[in-house]
Amino acid sequence: MKHKSYVFLVLMTVGGLLVHGYHPAAEDGEIYIPGIKKILSPGLYPFGSEFFLNHARMTQFGNLIAGSVRISHLPFDLAMFVWYVASLFLTLLACWEWSGEFFQELEGRWTGVALIAGLLTLPVAGTSLYIFDQYLTPRSIVLFALLFGTLAAWRGRYIRFSAWSVFAALIHPLMAGFGISFGLLLVLLKRLKPAEAEKRAVIDRAYRMAAFSIFPSVGLSTVASEAYRQAADTRSYFFILRWEWYEWVGIFAPLVLFWWFSRMARAKPGSALRVVSQALIIYGCFYFLAALALPIPARLLPLARLQPMRSLHLLYVFLILIGGGLLGAHVLKRQAWRWILLFAPLCGGMWFAQRQLFPGSPHIEWPGAAPSNDWLRAFEWVQRNTPADAVFALDPDYMLSDDQHGFRAIAERSRLADAVKDSGAITMFPEPPFAEHWLEQVSDQKGWEHFQSDDLRRLQQKYGISWVVLQRPGIAGLTCPYANSLLLVCRLD
Repeated sequence: MKHKSYVFLVLMTVGGLLVHGYHPAAEDGEIYIPGIKKILSPGLYPFGSEFFLNHARMTQFGNLIAGSVRISHLPFDLAMFVWYVASLFLTLLACWEWSGEFFQELEGRWTGVALIAGLLTLPVAGTSLYIFDQYLTPRSIVLFALLFGTLAAWRGRYIRFSAWSVFAALIHPLMAGFGISFGLLLVLLKRLKPAEAEKRAVIDRAYRMAAFSIFPSVGLSTVASEAYRQAADTRSYFFILRWEWYEWVGIFAPLVLFWWFSRMARAKPGSALRVVSQALIIYGCFYFLAALALPIPARLLPLARLQPMRSLHLLYVFLILIGGGLLGAHVLKRQAWRWILLFAPLCGGMWFAQRQLFPGSPHIEWPGAAPSNDWLRAFEWVQRNTPADAVFALDPDYMLSDDQHGFRAIAERSRLADAVKDSGAITMFPEPPFAEHWLEQVSDQKGWEHFQSDDLRRLQQKYGISWVVLQRPGIAGLTCPYANSLLLVCRLD
């Protein structure tokens, strides 16, 4: 049966890829890919590298991927794809292992894992996270590490829990903190016998100490500058009081469901379903209160970057896994038509949603495939035909027009700060002068759609830009060695 399980998990991995797609340089890929490429080629990105290197210095993710590229000698794009598929498989494997703690019925175990695979790109309330991104990030790796780590904590294998926790912290310190605190809570609750209610106060205090220990001390005395405030304002998901009503439902509905799950398992006080559900209620409530408290005083604005509500990411994984397992064990059972009735429209709907999110790109951007998007064609031409030390300027809102693909990640060239992704990178680093640099560069590009030659010369004199990417019809008088139906790549002489 073990070998069959691996075969089914491979099939689910392939199915997840086909349903949700793959877009390696989209969204946060613009932050993480340049960091890896600069490790491999230090001469890249001589200008503006602070917008992604600050993230790179906080994690070993870049060194891990770059090291694997050097050792394997695989092309960069293929190595990223292999890591992505491997991370997805390991995530599903960890879910399969966890499902065995909750359910004895195979249909319950497989439904939970299949539901995870079918809902990989489900948004997590108002956190601006998916269950699993359509591209490789540190979150792709830290998720399976935390699932294996918390499982080790539940099983009392503390050395494994510690090892997985250290690994997760090296890859993504913030997300690792949430998982580590949940693992510690599982250990405490499992040791608590139902009759020992008087110990709950001690456990509560211990958990608060463990949970608060994940919050770094940086930023406690940091005074937010005006530039940082403007960058933070672009990220409404930092501030729970700005969430929409339906996002608040996404906070409390899972807690109600976990209460229901724990009630269903009340006949088995020490069962995984009951204890894990109770732990997730405590976990969710704690971080909700932390999110309410952190950003209220103005002096604590930099602490909003700790994003306590991103703790919902792990909680949602368990919600889907347990909910799917209960559905399989009590409703779907071994009736094939019921499985088809559930998963056919669900997977079709998720596929359709991804096509709306990336309408101008192939659903799966295979490694080495020729780009079919004018933006990507232009970016690849830049990578192959311009000097490595070139500095570019382009519309600061360009990511809203090209399916959120990153210029730095694909073109491998420096550019002035943008208003979409760099603003998010800056919010994690309130210390001067990062936010000030971002605001100055974005302000200097304001009104880009009306720019003329004099405006470009001003940017050239101030920042040393040597190339620009313009949308047609462009600006008269420029030398533009590349053009497609939408874009021009022009050199400033």
